[in-house]
Amino acid sequence: MLFVSTRMAATPWRDEFRACLGLGVPLILTNAIEMALNLTNAAMIGRIAPEALAASTIALAFYNLCLMFGIGLAAAVSPLIARERGEASPDRARAIGRLAQGGLWNSLALVVPIWVLLWWCEPLFRLAGQDPQLSAAAASYLHVLQWSLLPALIYLSLRSVLAALERPRWTVVIGLAAVPLNALLNWLLIDGHAGLPAMGINGSAIATVTSNIVMAGGLLAVTMLDRHIRPFRIVPGFGRPPFRACADLWRLGGPIGIGIMLEVGMFTAATALIGHYDVAALASHAIALQIASFTFMVPLGIAQAATVRVGKAAGAHDGAAVGRAGAVALMLGIGTMAVSALLLIGLPAPLIALFVDAREEGGAQVAASAAVLLGIAGLFQLADGAQVVLSGMLRGLRDSRGPMVIALLGYWGVGLPMAAALAVRAAAPGVWVGLTAGLCATAALLYWRWTRLRTALPQPPSA
Repeated sequence: MLFVSTRMAATPWRDEFRACLGLGVPLILTNAIEMALNLTNAAMIGRIAPEALAASTIALAFYNLCLMFGIGLAAAVSPLIARERGEASPDRARAIGRLAQGGLWNSLALVVPIWVLLWWCEPLFRLAGQDPQLSAAAASYLHVLQWSLLPALIYLSLRSVLAALERPRWTVVIGLAAVPLNALLNWLLIDGHAGLPAMGINGSAIATVTSNIVMAGGLLAVTMLDRHIRPFRIVPGFGRPPFRACADLWRLGGPIGIGIMLEVGMFTAATALIGHYDVAALASHAIALQIASFTFMVPLGIAQAATVRVGKAAGAHDGAAVGRAGAVALMLGIGTMAVSALLLIGLPAPLIALFVDAREEGGAQVAASAAVLLGIAGLFQLADGAQVVLSGMLRGLRDSRGPMVIALLGYWGVGLPMAAALAVRAAAPGVWVGLTAGLCATAALLYWRWTRLRTALPQPPSA
């Protein structure tokens, strides 16, 4: 009898692990594919000239800052649709379709003012103290790249829809097709192969625009052709804006977008702090940040899965299932980042060698500094993985304002001030200790809020 009872108790946990991994792994792959697209662009542009890479970096910093808010708005689609699925109301298909359409309408509403801002970017670059020639090149690149914003937002919104419906494999398939397409177009348009004119960095921008159009178009086609998604009539029903759905998405997604911008802003400010020191410090910071950004794709995908699993359980008003979904996601997130931390601490040299040759002039100094930062990144990994998964769990409960306030306190109240104070004596390592403290504070506050909200949920009656 005890064996049967234990087996029955273990089954929900085993099922939750399987469901979280089944949804999380494709989302992790999707995040890695999107990062591969960005790395391809940077690598291809870097072959032109240092000035070209500098111009594109300036432009991308501005473009990505605008995109961050759109990412937050698109992220709100997943928890709301997941909750509708959990509630299983008779009007569920129509409600899910309206939320998906609301995500598309919000993309249209958001993109127009951002287009205007991006079009007048050159005066802003000069106002920030950038070189006039570099500002002009960055603006020219951005005037092409900005047209990728609408398809990018459509893609992100539909990706959230597919994740909420637990059909994320299509995003992997379409993303895998986009990576070689993007690389081919970069090769053709930057240097002018196959009889095409050489367009430099603007050619790379055209490649990005085209790739985003293909990805958005691919997901739109999926919504019309996949038999599991077609009943929601996302595209065929696209007509008058669903104002209530749009408003719900703004209420949840606005704070998510601001929270993401606060986190990205902390890292941008940290880079500016390190930039006051020597070139080796900045280079080692860039290497460590690239490695940390790559490993971050794993807990990010788990966090996206947690949003769906927690949201679905919350829609069913099952507090025990909510707690189980959150616990499983947090264990997976911290567990995978613990493995990453061991690799960064135990094997820094092979990772650093991917970015810099220690035998070249100045390379040994950069490699040594990067190894110190990767050692600090061990703790950084655990805190970063915990905070992103906890944020995803809270989104599943439709809580975004609390995490936004916590991000402000943790990143800008603890992390950045400590980074600035420690940078005076320890330069880049001091900044990274400050960043780690900010992430730890944020993770602790997010866990406190999760515990508080979870215990307030209804629990199923005991057998």
